[in-house]
Amino acid sequence: MDSGGGIQIPSRLPLLLTHEGVLLPGSTVRFSVDSPRNMHLVSQRLLKGTSLKSTIIGVIPNTRDPENDTDDLPTLHKIGTAGIAVQVVGSNWPKPHYTLLITGLCRFSVSGLLKERPFVLAEVQQLDKLEQYTTPATEGVPAEEGELGELSHKFYQAAVQLLGMLDMSVPVVAKFRRLLDSLPREALPDVLASMIRTSNKEKLQVLDAVTLEERFKKALPMLTRQIEGLKLIKKTRKIGPDNEKRVTNICISPFPFNNFNLDEEDEDEDGDDTAALERKVHGAKMSEAALRVCLKELKRLKKMPQSMPEYALTRNYLDLMVELPWSKSTKDCLDIRAARTLLDNDHYAMDKLKRRVLEYLAVRQLKTSLKGPILCFVGPPGVGKTSVGRSIARTLGREFHRIALGGVCDQSDIRGHRRTYVGSMPGRIINGLKTVAVNNPVFLLDEVDKLGKSLQGDPAAALLEVLDPEQNHSFTDHYLNVAFDLSQVLFIATANTTATIPPALLDRMEVLQVPGYTQEEKVEIAHRHLIPNQLEQHGLTPQQLHIPQDTTQHIISSYTREAGVRSLERKFGAICRAVAVKVAEGHRVTKTEASSPEDPTQQEGKSRSSVSSPDSINEKAVPPELPIVIDHVALKDILGPPLFEMEVSERLTLPGVAVGLAWTPLGGEILFVEASRMEGEGQLTLTGQLGDVMKESAHLAISWLRANAKTYQLTNMVGGPDPLEATDIHLHFPAGAVTKDGPSAGVTIVTCLASLFSGRLVRSDVAMTGEITLRGLVLPVGGIKDKVLAAHRAGVKSVILPKRNEKDLEELPANVRADLDFVTAANLDQVLNAAFDGGFPGTASTHTHPQLSSKL
Repeated sequence: MDSGGGIQIPSRLPLLLTHEGVLLPGSTVRFSVDSPRNMHLVSQRLLKGTSLKSTIIGVIPNTRDPENDTDDLPTLHKIGTAGIAVQVVGSNWPKPHYTLLITGLCRFSVSGLLKERPFVLAEVQQLDKLEQYTTPATEGVPAEEGELGELSHKFYQAAVQLLGMLDMSVPVVAKFRRLLDSLPREALPDVLASMIRTSNKEKLQVLDAVTLEERFKKALPMLTRQIEGLKLIKKTRKIGPDNEKRVTNICISPFPFNNFNLDEEDEDEDGDDTAALERKVHGAKMSEAALRVCLKELKRLKKMPQSMPEYALTRNYLDLMVELPWSKSTKDCLDIRAARTLLDNDHYAMDKLKRRVLEYLAVRQLKTSLKGPILCFVGPPGVGKTSVGRSIARTLGREFHRIALGGVCDQSDIRGHRRTYVGSMPGRIINGLKTVAVNNPVFLLDEVDKLGKSLQGDPAAALLEVLDPEQNHSFTDHYLNVAFDLSQVLFIATANTTATIPPALLDRMEVLQVPGYTQEEKVEIAHRHLIPNQLEQHGLTPQQLHIPQDTTQHIISSYTREAGVRSLERKFGAICRAVAVKVAEGHRVTKTEASSPEDPTQQEGKSRSSVSSPDSINEKAVPPELPIVIDHVALKDILGPPLFEMEVSERLTLPGVAVGLAWTPLGGEILFVEASRMEGEGQLTLTGQLGDVMKESAHLAISWLRANAKTYQLTNMVGGPDPLEATDIHLHFPAGAVTKDGPSAGVTIVTCLASLFSGRLVRSDVAMTGEITLRGLVLPVGGIKDKVLAAHRAGVKSVILPKRNEKDLEELPANVRADLDFVTAANLDQVLNAAFDGGFPGTASTHTHPQLSSKL
């Protein structure tokens, strides 16, 4: 830019490719930038530029479809406009983009492209000689200009006439009228063409008019048409001040002269857009409170210039409000028979969950305004809690949305951010409703027991209002700041344990326990669901691979010991992969090859080679014998040696060992308790990473045995009546790397120490659970079903339970109750009688003591 007021643009310009909007010299236009090339141009040239020259860019229309902006060769218009970036505004919501305010300087033509990436850089040639723009439009026209002077005069008169038809009381109109006379006549066509209502195609025609005479000829009909349109409007109706005020918006730019932009097209488009948004607000059927808030924000939006950062925030807020399903809902499918069939097809067992869903459907048939229940499925991993939630949505015919809460430690994830914060957005609940677009979906709040807490608040506390049936009809998200009705949403939460769920939150949910599966249930699930799914995922068919039921039972008992079926499914996946290799290679897998050698070691080696290592035996590529049947030998070749064995009887070969039952968030487990004694000073040593509760149980057991040592004929190493006299006791819980705690090991510790002091072996087929008191009473414990299933998996034949837990046996499957013998004990005398073959010496005399009933 030279000192004489003229402009000389650089010979090399970065090009901003536009798909909508045309920049003319002397006008100021706002462009939204979100394509890769344009984003690189802004970040690398405009934001890093330090001089005025670095902010001059070329704005040129790109006639290629905007979806193909990343193609190698953009289709550029022949003429563009050099402009200066007056303002750059960036935003990250809803996606990263920039908004540029650009003032046009002069025309240029593209001589050649120097580079296309990361943005387009071109060799350009300046077309307009702006140093000649010095003659005001009101001065006399030189006689030698002839037709050009006449066109210029007509154009000026038309511009004055247009402004005269508008209301001069509007400040923007009056200001432009006063400064119109100072505009150079060469700038009139471009400035007025960008001001009046014209299409992009017409603006391109003005842009392509390089000579001033041609420019006047192109722009004058547009100006005349605008005047005639206003005359027609005046004839049909009165134009009030409100209609006149929406015409213009002046943008004054200091380069290269005072120019004025009455961009009526952009203003009209914005007005139409705002009117459409207002219609959407009225058509959203939102609550009265929400409608008042939206209308207030809409009123502010109309008065707000688009350059303000708050404009985008307000617009995004209104867009969200109209997209929320205030009154949209789906119709429930209330066919109970069809629902029962669908649930049975999707999931085996889970009778309690299915019964609860059918109860909900039945009540909905009788009362249509029933609030959505708040269910919480609690059970070990892999039992199907999440998938049954998806099946419930299918059964009801509702939309399904899953919200993973594991590790969430910010309450704003639930309640949203207030709009005063930068980057604010609604919480997951409102976002989920926007996604499903109905107000009665099934929301699955996964892993609600794994919510965290941080300096940003407690998300579990934020869920209190969401999961309260008496409060969630007016749930208020911080971003919306108006109440939204969540009462029709069916919330389903999943958790592995209720111990880490705050009591206030747990009280708002209806807890349904989902215990682990029995071996028979796992076999059914495997052959109904797991094996067909794995065959499909690995491209196999039942005609290529067959897994018998006895093989499935062997996998369950020897390779997986879990409450759910996730590990079992992974084992089937490993089998399918091994068979897929054989099918793909065309190698033969036959029983003949696996059983021909007489030496068992050779048989094992040959079987392994036939299944997993084709290099040693079968090198010929022949079609495999189908279906490939997986027997125990092939199973060992694929999965390796068994991971679990029936070790209960092997561990109970010495006195001082007993088997207990424990509950964990992963399901029930068997727990060994070992004790040993040596000469010492009566000290008690506890090992195995025990918690405070189990340590107290151990001290309770020692105190009870010492108090009843004479009755049960228990002695120490020197023969005295006190078992701890001159004797040290070491009590150990194996698997020391696992922390153990809970009030259910008391009877096991008593039985273990009674075996140690008496020198008698505990029965090898007995496991037990229960807490004790100093009086020898056995108190009830929880997790009975999981514990009994763990005993059943471990091959135990008899289980000792507290008397008051007898009611929990009704939840057990019939086959498990048939396989096990249950002994219910009210006191330790009955426990010891059942734990030792032939009873325990001295227990008969305890019957003479009066039995005290527990006050707990």
